[in-house]
Amino acid sequence: MGTSLDVRLSKSGLRVEWRGLLLIDGPFVWAGTGRESIDMYRGNFDIRDYVEERIALPALRVEPLGGGGRFRLSFGSGQTGLALELAEEEGRLVFAFSGAPEGRNRFWFRFAAEPGEHVYGCGEQFSHFDLRGRRFPLWTSEQGVGRNKSTYVTFLADVHDRAGGDYWWTFYPEPTYVSSRRYLLHAEGSAYAAFDFRAPDFHELEFWDMPKRLFISAAESMREVIQSASGLLGRQPEPPDWIHDGIVLGIQGGTQVCLDKLAKTEAAGVRVAGIWAQDWEGIRMTSFGKRLMWNWEWDRELYPELDTTIKELRSRGIRFLGYANPYVARDKSLYVEAERLGYLARDGKGGTYLVDFGEFEAGIVDFTNQTAFDWYKSVLRGNLVDFGLSGWMADFGEYLPVDVVLHDGTSPMLAHNAWPATWARLCREAVEEAGALGEVTFFMRAGYTGSQRYSPMMWAGDQNVDWSEDDGLPSVIPAALSLAVVGHGLHHSDIGGYTTLFGMKRDRELFMRWAELAVFTAMMRSHEGNRPGDNWQFDSDDITLTHLARMTRLFVALKPYRKEMLALNAREGLPLQRPLFMAFEDDGPSWTIKDEFLYGDDILVAPVIVQGAVSRLVHFPPGRWIHGWSGAEYRGGDREVPAPLGEPPAFVDADSPRREGILAAFARV
Repeated sequence: MGTSLDVRLSKSGLRVEWRGLLLIDGPFVWAGTGRESIDMYRGNFDIRDYVEERIALPALRVEPLGGGGRFRLSFGSGQTGLALELAEEEGRLVFAFSGAPEGRNRFWFRFAAEPGEHVYGCGEQFSHFDLRGRRFPLWTSEQGVGRNKSTYVTFLADVHDRAGGDYWWTFYPEPTYVSSRRYLLHAEGSAYAAFDFRAPDFHELEFWDMPKRLFISAAESMREVIQSASGLLGRQPEPPDWIHDGIVLGIQGGTQVCLDKLAKTEAAGVRVAGIWAQDWEGIRMTSFGKRLMWNWEWDRELYPELDTTIKELRSRGIRFLGYANPYVARDKSLYVEAERLGYLARDGKGGTYLVDFGEFEAGIVDFTNQTAFDWYKSVLRGNLVDFGLSGWMADFGEYLPVDVVLHDGTSPMLAHNAWPATWARLCREAVEEAGALGEVTFFMRAGYTGSQRYSPMMWAGDQNVDWSEDDGLPSVIPAALSLAVVGHGLHHSDIGGYTTLFGMKRDRELFMRWAELAVFTAMMRSHEGNRPGDNWQFDSDDITLTHLARMTRLFVALKPYRKEMLALNAREGLPLQRPLFMAFEDDGPSWTIKDEFLYGDDILVAPVIVQGAVSRLVHFPPGRWIHGWSGAEYRGGDREVPAPLGEPPAFVDADSPRREGILAAFARV
């Protein structure tokens, strides 16, 4: 790889080449104006834009700045003029903009592309892993139900609740992509954006506010490129040790229900690390199903003696986890206190802004008010951490309306995308200030730039309890891989899915196959779903419990290996679940596979994601791979592999120095 930065004007426009990588070759920047229309309904956003003007800004001058490979570039003139400085800083190429053209609120930048190039990232993407050939708007929102406009479920969700979604809807967008040309691009800013990868010879990046800076990292390998993402954006600490000791059981219904289900599960041989009771602070029933009270205090009636029960469980090696989010339900005690203190975001008339969450309303704790931020942090620390919870689901974060009035005057159009990362920072500080980072964790669904630094664990959100490619079991694999390439290396999902609507009901097979996938993630955790009575649960029959016992034994047996890989993620930014091309760049199919992954350095995982399947076609990268269950050896290429329930297809690199230890883990199951 070359080391020089070549910046010059050419007949076609601007030409920028860095380290032998052609980045710009032609027109680079456009400025314009647009009028957006944004309608939010329960976290679902209908976003429309009318572009009134789009003007190409020709590159006029390239001026070296005192040597050292720094340049000042000028585009356009007068009111449409734009200047930027381009330089290599800390091994990255940085585009630093000095102001935006007057009166313009739309900006487009083009970077060179090649016809055979692959592109990944843009945050957490559920439908597609390779993004080439599509346009991806970047706006945090509900992920949608169905998420495919050609499916009947999506149609029903649109008709009944404007919630069907599309392939690009996501809780965790991010203006970051990774190219198979071995570079990463990240835009610093939180405005609405759209990254368009449809053209054969360029990628076009659209922003509704001028980004502060653009960063580009290039390396010799994809492994190094992905490490550079977390090097820029932040890395996750190693999880608490107890997470490795079994499943975290999602249970609701009160103290005795939790204890009874725990006893039944342990009697079946299931290895249990904890109980996650999202209703620890109360239940609210709606037409959608079982919801929560949204007043982050222990519900003493539903969970009597929970304070002492938590201590007793911990003495047995069982942790207790809860739930919280950044909103407070109207007229509950925290809402009343926050409103009295002036800590809630306002509407245009000066009143408290109330958000409709589906048959109840809630106020938004205004995180731009440092006093309100600190107050809410103290609520979480006192009511969750100090109370004894070992973690919580830090839900939501993506509902910030675009017409809210914030304390510090920040435009909600700029605050919206950044809000989930701010929520993550609040939770992280609550844990750190309690001195509990190594013991207490939290997991989030919503995110943005900065979540890599503050959120220790992501979960995939609210998948349908089905096998659909865009919103069921298969969708959580590209979700994990897309986050991995932009620097978030810890991911898991609700075992069995969550959303139960329009006749969907989780059955035994789906639960069991989802549990098999969960073994090869950072955390095993179940969820009853929004309509628990309609769903197959972990204790619905003895067959399910026996299967779960087997899977949790494997999860625990892999603890030494997983801990080593998670330490690698914390130290070097190498994610736990990895795309195949991170290790096999010369293997063509590895660039497009979205239903297999590498689990750390040494294990190839090919989950069963098709209903009724008892085998699956596995692509083996070059080398020798040993089946964890049978010991059979497979070599590079595509092979049909047996996959009965209880034996998820997983293979160990035969040349790995960890080979014997990993195979011994399978043998112990």
